[in-house]
Amino acid sequence: MRFASLALAIGAAFTATAAVAATNWLTVVDTADGGHRIGNPAAKVKLTEFISYTCTHCGEFAREGTNAVDVYVASGKVQLDVRHIVRDPVDLTAAMLANCGPAAKFPRNHATLMLSQPKWLPIMSRATAGQKARWSTGAGPARRRAIASDLGFYDLMVPRGYDRPTLDRCLSDEALATRLAEQTAADAKKWGVRGTPSFAIDGTLLAGTGTWPMLQPQIDARL
Repeated sequence: MRFASLALAIGAAFTATAAVAATNWLTVVDTADGGHRIGNPAAKVKLTEFISYTCTHCGEFAREGTNAVDVYVASGKVQLDVRHIVRDPVDLTAAMLANCGPAAKFPRNHATLMLSQPKWLPIMSRATAGQKARWSTGAGPARRRAIASDLGFYDLMVPRGYDRPTLDRCLSDEALATRLAEQTAADAKKWGVRGTPSFAIDGTLLAGTGTWPMLQPQIDARL
C-alpha cells in the first residue's frame, strides 16, 4: 500500500503564514481518534489525508503539492486532517517521532521525516538480516530505538529541538504505539482505503486520486 503526504506543505507554511494570510489558520489540534486537524474549523473544504512514511509515492506527492497546499490551508479555505496508517515497524517509529511533543510541532516533524526519505529509505532497503532482526524482535521500545539509530532519525530530529532522551521517551510510549495501530485498523475499516495516495473530501473517499494535479481540481471545484 502507498500512502500520501500532502501535509508536508504545512511545515513550510508555518514560517510564511503572514505572507499568505492575515489570519493564522495554521493551528494544529490532535483529534480524539488520532488525527491532526490543521486549519480553519469553519473551512469550506475538509480534506482528509492518509499517510505512511515508508511510501515512496508519498514523497513524490509531497514534492508536487508542497508549494500549493500551504496556501489553501493558511487562507482558511481548507482544513486538513492528517491520519497515520502504519504498515510496518519503520512506519510506526517515524509516526511516533512525528507525534513527539505538543501538537504544534507535528507539521514540521512530519515534514522533516517525509522530505528526508531520500536519505533513509535507501538505508532501509539495504538493511542487513541482523538489522531486520533487531527491528522486529524484542521489546517495542528497543526495536524502535534500533530503527531510529540505524536510519538516522535521531540526527534528523536534533534540528527540530529534540535531544535523544526526549526522543527515547516518545519511542517508549506504548500507549501511543497502540493508538496508532488502532487508528490504522479503524480508518481502514471506516474509509475503505485500498491504495495510495488516498484522500477524502468532506467525508467522501476520492477514487483514483494519486497526484497533486488530480487532487487540486477536486478541491477547487468545492471552493
